[in-house]
Amino acid sequence: MPKRVQALIAPELLVWARHRAGFTVEQVAKKLSIRPERLSEWESGAKYPTINQLRQLAQIYKRPLAVFYLSAPPLDFDPLRDYRSIWGRTRETESPELKLEIRRAWSRRDIALDLYQSLEGEQPSFSLEVDPSEGPEQVAKKIRSILGVTRELQSGFLHDYEAYNWWRSALESLGLLVFQASGVELSEMRGFSISERPFPVIVVNVKDAPVARIFTMLHELIHVIQLEGGLCDLEESRDHPPSQDREVFSNRVAGEILVPREDLVKEEIVARRGFDSSWPDHEIAELAHTYRVSQEVIVRRLLICGLTTDEFYQQKRAEWALYKRPDRSGGPQLYRKVISTVGTTFIRLVLTNYYQENITARDVSDFLNVRLKHLGRIEREVMGTNIEFEEVA
Repeated sequence: MPKRVQALIAPELLVWARHRAGFTVEQVAKKLSIRPERLSEWESGAKYPTINQLRQLAQIYKRPLAVFYLSAPPLDFDPLRDYRSIWGRTRETESPELKLEIRRAWSRRDIALDLYQSLEGEQPSFSLEVDPSEGPEQVAKKIRSILGVTRELQSGFLHDYEAYNWWRSALESLGLLVFQASGVELSEMRGFSISERPFPVIVVNVKDAPVARIFTMLHELIHVIQLEGGLCDLEESRDHPPSQDREVFSNRVAGEILVPREDLVKEEIVARRGFDSSWPDHEIAELAHTYRVSQEVIVRRLLICGLTTDEFYQQKRAEWALYKRPDRSGGPQLYRKVISTVGTTFIRLVLTNYYQENITARDVSDFLNVRLKHLGRIEREVMGTNIEFEEVA
C-alpha cells in the first residue's frame, strides 16, 4: 500500500477556516467520518491530515485548497451588524449556510469592483442620500421620484415576479448589487446588506415570496443609504425602545415607498370605507394586488394611516404568518437559477469583460459558479447574443 502523503499546513488555518464556516469540531468530524479527537489533533498541530483529507476539508469549508498553505490566516471581511439582536432573536452563532452567503456576497462585490474598473478605469458611484430628519414620507417620496415609481406603473405589473424584477433592476441602476440567498432559512435571515462604497450590496432570501423580497430590498436600501448595513429580519414591536429606531424607520420608509399615504387614501375602496376595525379580506387582497405588495403591508399601511386598529393588524398578521414561495418540484432550470441568484447587472459585468478579453471563459465559469456548457444559455438570456464559450489556451 502506498504511503499516504501528509498535508504539512499551519494548524491555525484549519481552526480559522472552521470558525469562519460556522462549524463545530463534532459537525466536521461527522462529515469526514472521523473521531472529533482526530480533527482536534490536526488543529493543534499534533498530527496532520492527508492531502485527500485536506481536500475534503476545503470542500466543507468552501475554501480553495491553496488557502491552507498560507503562512497565516488571511484578512477576512468585517462581521455584519446584527439588527436581529434588537429583537432578541439571534442565535449564538450564525449557521454555516448564512456565513457562506455572507462570504459569497463580499466575494462577488470584490469581483464586480475589479471587473468594473477593468471596463471603466474608475470606481462606480452610489450617491443616493436622504435626511432621516425629514421623516419617512418625505424620504420615501424622494426615492420614488428618483426611481420613477408611479401608482400606474405598480398597478400595471402582470404578476409578482415582474414587479420584483422591476424593483431589483431599479435599485441596481442606483449603483448597487442585489443578490439572492437560497440556503438560509427564513427564520434566520430575511435579508442583509453591505453598505461599503462603492458597490454596496443587498441580499434577499429566495425562500421569501417575491412581494416580501421587494419590501426587504427597500428596507435594506435605507440601511445602505445610511451606511448601516447588517443582518435583518424586519420584525418590530408595538412599543419599541430607542434601540429599534433604525429598523422601524427602515420599515416605515419601505412601506411608504411601496404604498404612499397620499395614494392609498385616494383609493376608491379606502375613500368609501374610511376607518374600519375589520377590513374584509377581499378588499385587502385587491389593494395588495394594485400595489404588488403583501397583504400584511396593506394592513400595516392602513394602521399607520389611522384607518384601522392595532388589534386588527395583529390578528391578521397572526393569520398570515411568513410569506413563502409555493414549493415547486424540480425548481428552475440551472441557467435561470444563476441569473436569479447574482442578477443581470453582475452577469453583464462578467460577460462584457469576457467580450473585451479581460477574462477567460474559465473565469466566467468561476465567477458565475456554473459549468462552461451552461454559459451560452445564460449569455443569450441576459445579453441577447449567441457566442461559443471556449477556454483560451
